[in-house]
Amino acid sequence: MDWLDPLVLSRWQFGLTTVYHYLFVPLTIGMATVTAIFQTVWVRTGKIEYLHLTRFFAKIFLINFAMGVVTGIVQEFQFGMNWSDYSRFVGDVFGAPLAFEGLLAFFLEATFIGLWIFGWDKLPKKVHLATIWGTAIGTILSAYFIIAANAFMQNPVGYTYNAATNRAELTDFWALLTNKVALAAFPHTIFGALMFATGVVISVSAWHISRGQHVDTLRPALKFGLWGMLVATAGVVLSGDQLGLAMVSTQPMKMAAAEAMFNSSCGADASFSLFSIGTPDGTGEIWSLRVPYLLAFLSTHDLNGCVEGINDLNAQYAQQFASTGLTEFTPVLWITYWAFRWMIGLGMLHAFIALVGLWITRKGAKKPPAPWMWKIAIWSFPLALGANIVGWVFTEMGRQPWIVFSLMTTKNGVSPGVSGVEVLISLIAFTLIYASLAVVEVGLIVRAAKKGPDTTEKHDEDAPVPSVVY
Repeated sequence: MDWLDPLVLSRWQFGLTTVYHYLFVPLTIGMATVTAIFQTVWVRTGKIEYLHLTRFFAKIFLINFAMGVVTGIVQEFQFGMNWSDYSRFVGDVFGAPLAFEGLLAFFLEATFIGLWIFGWDKLPKKVHLATIWGTAIGTILSAYFIIAANAFMQNPVGYTYNAATNRAELTDFWALLTNKVALAAFPHTIFGALMFATGVVISVSAWHISRGQHVDTLRPALKFGLWGMLVATAGVVLSGDQLGLAMVSTQPMKMAAAEAMFNSSCGADASFSLFSIGTPDGTGEIWSLRVPYLLAFLSTHDLNGCVEGINDLNAQYAQQFASTGLTEFTPVLWITYWAFRWMIGLGMLHAFIALVGLWITRKGAKKPPAPWMWKIAIWSFPLALGANIVGWVFTEMGRQPWIVFSLMTTKNGVSPGVSGVEVLISLIAFTLIYASLAVVEVGLIVRAAKKGPDTTEKHDEDAPVPSVVY
């Protein structure tokens, strides 16, 4: 591999900046909703601890929101920097959803978050509550328009191809928004974000409670986080099932690669491997531990269903897309195979920890949680984040060698006028800048989390809520 190849370096750079940006996206989406829920409970019950929880977790949300905005802007610049041919090809299609994301969703989000921050002592309580819900809805809408654009890359719909300009031109915006991949991926993404946010609530609450700090305030937050994790996990599983069906019907190679299934199989032979060892050339299987019928059911909802294998699909694509000049249409198997399993495994482990946490903190428990139990709760927050990240890695790497499935290969999307040295310089610069920002981000969040909620403040129900400087 030529490490000064602009294509290789551009892919590395986009992967770096995308994964780094996605560190903040799920927490922003999930924590906005968590903050809105805590404030709703306070408005409805008047219990002061929920006001404290609202302000406490809002600090984490706002720190993360600011960093997410900064890193997200870089993504759009990269389209023009390193992927100009790709931008030219999809520009007419992406223009509409990205415009809606920027002008409607993001502006809505930014406007309401401003009203919420500065409106504590100026707006009526219920109007102020509506602003944080407006912020949460804005983050969710923003996510949908981005997912709709990404879904076009997975399953192109609502377009015509203009051979004269070599561009995909949008003909049906509604078809783009209702792409079955987008409809399935959207709830999966939102529930995944809620898993991460509730995981942060669990970890922060456990840290303070294990030290005997703010116990009365954070005990309800811990219970909320534990129950929220289970609810979010259930949503991820159900939506993931629908996303799997959409993936099989639109990108069967991705499902075959996720299973490292080389030959088409039906029924009991279409089994799901818990662990697999392949040949060095990646064209066969040496040994695996399998569950019969499971892959057939996941792919078709039929125990006797059939699933196409890598070898058959590769032969089919080689004929169907002979004009691309490619003979190999299989993504990097070890990445797709293990990303799929890490996504499931990390998410399920976090849900299991939450389930055990509910049991050991239940009313009537004979023994208090042991110190090591608190440590597990505290250090469990990366699990849901890791599941989110490897899920996106699987989604994008499983589409290779296509940048827009069946329409444009990744190698044809890179900017023709950018040299490998230029991309390498920007890659190093981004890496150093993002590493510095990561230190700042983590430091600010850890500092805010360790400080805990301000429980010294008293609140008169009839008095305006004082402003808080975040």
